[in-house]
Amino acid sequence: MSETARYTIVMLLAGIGVPLLATLNASLGARIGSPFVAGTVLFAVAFLSAVAVNAITGFDALARVPEQPGHLFLAGVLVAFYVLSITLIAPRFGVGNAIFCVLLGQLVSAAVIDHFALFGARLYPMTLIRAAGLTLMTLGVLLTQRG
Repeated sequence: MSETARYTIVMLLAGIGVPLLATLNASLGARIGSPFVAGTVLFAVAFLSAVAVNAITGFDALARVPEQPGHLFLAGVLVAFYVLSITLIAPRFGVGNAIFCVLLGQLVSAAVIDHFALFGARLYPMTLIRAAGLTLMTLGVLLTQRG
């Protein structure tokens, strides 16, 4: 199996996990009466999972963390914002609607990051073909919510 095929499968599985995460954590938040506590529990489980993976693969890179630029740690804030907002909003707005908005935001953000090669990303300039593809993807995602 090619590297591209392996990456595709992993990212498809990650994509499948996003609405599952939203639904499961929103349900936990509703059952315990606090979407924010549900988010905290999710992060505790995620942290323990990451520690387990690191125990298997090694903690050597941990020593290089303190020397990294501070703006790179914004990713943790963004994950927290996503998890807490989806946990709070999905039960009120609908999982499909919430994920639609997330997908639309991801499409726009990814296109901007790629076009300007922000934060060390590979440069993928916006072309007419890419713009058309993003437009079609956006319309497709929109149509899934119109049924």
